[in-house]
Amino acid sequence: MARRCPITKSGTTVGRQIARRGLAKKDGGVGLKTTGNTKRKFKVNMQSKRLWVPEIGRFVRVKLSTRAMKEVDVRGAYVVLSENGLLPKSGNKKRAS
Repeated sequence: MARRCPITKSGTTVGRQIARRGLAKKDGGVGLKTTGNTKRKFKVNMQSKRLWVPEIGRFVRVKLSTRAMKEVDVRGAYVVLSENGLLPKSGNKKRAS
């Protein structure tokens, strides 16, 4: 499963880590020199949560980013999950008899 939040639509992004050496000019040196650029990944902080949705009277299990958890706290679980299609179908399943 991809590391992508279904609410914020944020996913893994790529960037670089810059290695430097030398003493900064403000500290009396000749300045910092770049000695290398290393590719790296910035990963989304995904968490598995079991959210109580009082409007439907049940728990819903979702994988969210921590940013999306804050949005759920502010706006409410039912509103956020229904906007993004994360609520289960509310139809009753008939048993074969």
